Amino acid sequence: MSSGVSYKPSADEVKRLREATSAGMIECRNALVNASGDFEQAKEHLIARGQAALAKKAERVANEGLVGSYIHAGGKIGVLLELNCETDFVARNERFAELLRDLSLHVAAVSPTYVDRAAVPAETISQLEAEFAAAVPAGKPADVAAKIVEGKLKKWFEEHVLLEQPFVKDDSKSVGELLGAVAGILGENIRVRRFVKFALGDQ
Repeated sequence: MSSGVSYKPSADEVKRLREATSAGMIECRNALVNASGDFEQAKEHLIARGQAALAKKAERVANEGLVGSYIHAGGKIGVLLELNCETDFVARNERFAELLRDLSLHVAAVSPTYVDRAAVPAETISQLEAEFAAAVPAGKPADVAAKIVEGKLKKWFEEHVLLEQPFVKDDSKSVGELLGAVAGILGENIRVRRFVKFALGDQ
């Protein structure tokens, strides 16, 4: 394989990277060129870039956006989700609308409980830590026990917190990484404000 800028990625490689990161075609091509065709390296670069862009924009007000819905199973499951951005211009962008549909579908399929870790009550986390600590086999060193509890808590977040969950359409990235990638592409802070899932017969 050639190295540096002499590497020319194929259209299929660029398409595959775009599907994995939600970045633009030109960004994907450039990432592959800079990574000399190393797909994973290019992917990590684009995801990290998106996350960095999201972090820089995190304090900016995101009061625009859309409320989207997803109905499944012949009308037996429904989701409403509010996705915010900074401007009405981005709210009308097709990529933003696609993200809203994808997130609504994800909530319908995976049923998260919270948007992010900050939404999990402190008492819930304390209770979980106590439960996980009590389940650690006796005799484990304190540092090992702490790592076991940390690992179990991380897994719990991945199961219950939307931004921590593997994205249902591509589990190689989390929902948070997907948001970061799209925020980097559209150039605005994007956040999920709230969601609700209805299932026929649920109380």
